Order: sequence, then C-alpha cells, then structure tokens
Amino acid sequence: MVEYAGGPVKSIRKGIGGAVTRSRIGHLTIHEIRHTAAVHLVSAGIPIEKVAQYLGHSNTAVTYRVYGRYRPQHMQDAAEVLDFMRLQDHS
Repeated sequence: MVEYAGGPVKSIRKGIGGAVTRSRIGHLTIHEIRHTAAVHLVSAGIPIEKVAQYLGHSNTAVTYRVYGRYRPQHMQDAAEVLDFMRLQDHS
C-alpha cells in the first residue's frame, strides 16, 4: 500500500500526475520514472535479479535485455583492452 499525508493513495497514476504538474518539470510518465529507477539501481551495482524482482519481472531475461547495458561491468573487458592498447602505443 502506498500512503501520502497519512492516508492511502487511491490512484498512483493520478498522484504521480499531480506531483509532476506541481513540479513543473514537464511531461513525465510512470513508465519513465520506473525506467529511471531501474537504470539507477543497475548502475549502482544492484544485481539484475534483485532489480527484476523489484520491477515485478517474472523472467530476468527481460531485465537483462532492457537494463543489462547499464551494469558497471557491462563493457569493462572492452575498456581494459583499449586501455592496454593505448599503453602499448606509448611504450
């Protein structure tokens, strides 16, 4: 259950819509907020399995497909090869 001001929120969509309007940040959907939260979780190193559970994905493959590229170690091996090559060129 989600609460605001000591009472249950009847409609999260309307609540978010009202908050977005009051903030004057422009158009923003619940989907965009959810996506942003997931990107931040994955980027912070939270395991994809936990992010999948948090998002309610029944299949972690969906979470990997959409958010795997945001994992800090996603391109680490490629970056290390490029760094090694740069070091070789300067020797």
